[in-house]
Amino acid sequence: MNKIDWKHKLSSRKLWAAVAGIVTGLAMVFGLDENTISSVAGAVVSVASVVAYIVTEGKVDAQSVKTTAEEKNRK
Repeated sequence: MNKIDWKHKLSSRKLWAAVAGIVTGLAMVFGLDENTISSVAGAVVSVASVVAYIVTEGKVDAQSVKTTAEEKNRK
């Protein structure tokens, strides 16, 4: 069985856009005002951007460390 790559899934902009859409839709169903809906949707998108940035930078840093270690082992 394949292992799920949660870091990759949680950094997906498509996932967070879908979450924002679901939250917005539910907020409309429950009758929240437009300002609240906009604030919640904006918060979800902002959090998604930060999560995606952190995960991506972590992957870049990890690859850099791996490359540096491989170069040192060749010498």
